[in-house]
Parts: sequence; C-alpha cells; structure tokens
Amino acid sequence: MLTPAIFLDKDGTVLRDVPYNVARDRMHFAPGAQQGLTRIGSLGVPLIIISNQPAIGLGMAREEDLLGVWHELVSMFESAGAVLDDFYYCPHHPQAHAAYYAIDCGCRKPAPGLLKRAAGCHGIDLNRSWFIGDILDDVEAGRRAGCNTILLNNGNETEWRLNAIRTPDRIESDLDAAGKWLSQRNWHAEQGAMV
Repeated sequence: MLTPAIFLDKDGTVLRDVPYNVARDRMHFAPGAQQGLTRIGSLGVPLIIISNQPAIGLGMAREEDLLGVWHELVSMFESAGAVLDDFYYCPHHPQAHAAYYAIDCGCRKPAPGLLKRAAGCHGIDLNRSWFIGDILDDVEAGRRAGCNTILLNNGNETEWRLNAIRTPDRIESDLDAAGKWLSQRNWHAEQGAMV
C-alpha cells in the first residue's frame, strides 16, 4: 500500500536561506523549523527534502559537496526528533557553465520531476502527500505532482505570480505553524494517512 509523505524545500523552509550554500558550518535552522520538524516527525510518514541546487551547475560547488549537506541535514533532523528519509536535488541551471548541467530538465522546480522520482522510489501516494516550501515555485512543483501544498509566507516569495497551479492549499508563517496545523488533522496512525 502506498504511503503519504511530507516533502520539504530545503533553503528558506528547513534552513535559513543562504544562497548557494554547501558549507555545513553555515547550515542553521530557519525560524520555527526545528520545532516544526519535531511536530511533523511525530506523524509517522516519510520526510523528504526536495531542493534546487544551482550552485553545482553554476560551478560554485561540486555534487560531492552535497554529501556533507545531506549528512548535516540528517543530524539536524535527528536533533529535532525527526528522521530525514531522503534528499533529492536538481543540479541544473539554464546558465550553467557545463553543457550537461545547462539542460531543460524535468527536475528543476517548478517542474515536478524530483517529487515523482521520490514517489517511485519510496512507494508514496502523491495525492495524499504534502509539499511545504517558501516560494510559489515549490507550490507549483507540488501541485503539478499531485500533492497538497503549504506555502510558508516568510518573506522569501517576492513575485507573487499566482494562478490555479501556483495557489497553495494552505499558507502558514513558518514550519512550526505548518507542523502544528498538520498535526491537528485527523491522521490514521497505522497508515499515516490524512483523512
């Protein structure tokens, strides 16, 4: 049986938004994120990071650098009493220096490719899942994959180009507020399914 999951954007949602950062010592929880992870970590569903990582395509970092980021995220989740089940990233960018990164891919948000790949690997029911992010590209990626969406209105979305596919199901101030709202829904503990 497929399970729902909670997908999370990385920068600006779980971590403070530090552009192109792959340095472990500069990774710090965004306001409310640690408390939010504690809340959603208790729901019994997979927690998966979905992130654009253009620093790779732009030559500011190597893909190997993300292994350290992943390890630090695992530790940070553990400190909040949560488990990071997986980490998916897109290294592509239209202005990438190397041709193999400068492609029109299906994984760079707002495209839904990473969500669909994660669903296939982990047996996830996207229609019963939630994607939480801090910009409308996250919302669009989630909606295009079939997920429910929560936008964290924390000042990181600056364009507000709304349309049917970019309108979130819910808006909250930070991950703690989103986690509180999600934890108050009616979840079946044995299946992790929200009714």
